[in-house]
Amino acid sequence: MRREVVGGLTTFATMSYIVFVQPTVLAMAGMDFGAVLTATCLSAALGCVFMGFLARYPFGLAPGMGENFLFAFTIVLGMKFSWQAGLAIVFLSGVLFLLLSVFRTREKVLEILPDCLKNAIGPAIGLFIAFIGLQWSGIVVSNPATMLALGSLRHGAPLIGLAGVLLTATLMAVGFRGAILAGIFVTALLGMVFGVIPHTLPQTALSTQTMFQLNFGELIARWDEALMAVALFFFLILFDTVGTLVGVGTQAGFMTPDGRLPRAGRAFMADALATCTGALLGTSTVTAYIESATGVAAGARTGLAALVTGICFVGALAFAPVIAIVGHNVGPLYYEQALGIKGSLVAMYPAVAPALIVVGFLMLAPLRNVRWDDVTESLPAFLTIAMMVFAYGITEGIAAGCVSYAAIKFTTGRGKEVHPLMYLVAAAFIVRYAVLI
Repeated sequence: MRREVVGGLTTFATMSYIVFVQPTVLAMAGMDFGAVLTATCLSAALGCVFMGFLARYPFGLAPGMGENFLFAFTIVLGMKFSWQAGLAIVFLSGVLFLLLSVFRTREKVLEILPDCLKNAIGPAIGLFIAFIGLQWSGIVVSNPATMLALGSLRHGAPLIGLAGVLLTATLMAVGFRGAILAGIFVTALLGMVFGVIPHTLPQTALSTQTMFQLNFGELIARWDEALMAVALFFFLILFDTVGTLVGVGTQAGFMTPDGRLPRAGRAFMADALATCTGALLGTSTVTAYIESATGVAAGARTGLAALVTGICFVGALAFAPVIAIVGHNVGPLYYEQALGIKGSLVAMYPAVAPALIVVGFLMLAPLRNVRWDDVTESLPAFLTIAMMVFAYGITEGIAAGCVSYAAIKFTTGRGKEVHPLMYLVAAAFIVRYAVLI
């Protein structure tokens, strides 16, 4: 019992940074900060309950990093869907994932995308997240001549951001479990000490404004774009869940000799149910966290640990005022004081930014699996990363990877290595850019 409780607490400590990051990110999409905070904690708690009871595994669940940026920056700000329609898209992707879990066809879906793109999409999103973190800290700022430039390192915002990254990395290097969470707290404290972040507690009320606000009518009117958005969310949750379950399951010794995870179907079902529930409550895709490996390392082996993690997320609701301080936007103040630009609408969150930079760095690990000596594999991976970051769009990166993979395999006489449906996906992206946009 003690081992499971300690494992559940350890998992929460390592993944609880999402409580600070998620409301800040979705607020960019026009959603109420307090409502998203409520939805984040409740959906994470329910997801952990689903995993604990259905699959009996010590895996913690919460709104996923990567999917939240896809929701805010691509679906809402990029494709101009309302956040209510975005929640409907997330819900449909969860339903699709649930159906594939019931009928056990997810392995066939995984065959469509090649390994080079599977290993590049996650790191590309990670680099995109880190890029946002650099901007939110003021380390990178807008520049009329070069578009982007180094920010003023004589101002507190980028300095505390750099200090937060250094502290978080140092704590990770010495094996401290809650390194990212500690980095957020210390960075926020430094921000208050040096006057970058206001000292007063903001009036942030927990609310239910985003609950049951799904708008399916908008999806019907824009069905073609909606289908693509659902597919994007579906593939991301599929990659995240498979990678997490296999990675943590291997560490815990759950995998069978033939490489299978017992009760994998139930674990996938818990993930899918959590995503559907999260959308109904008002947040983006909920998925299993690789940080669950820390709880496993602390001894967790059963679903009781997941239940403990879920209880901790409910308890996090009591700290709403503190979370609101961490998520305070200091962009207008920084641009006026450091750069002399008044009336700026640029958003900056220096207390959250170090977490984004570090998480983005951690997401780059799968790049080691790309076959860089084979240009038909490495070029699509490179274009996926480059276009996602420099074109400032997750969709654009995935599209570049899919189209370039199908094209270069075909022109080099290796077209048979491409799944037939992959050609249809590439053609659909080409039509989208040639006709629809």
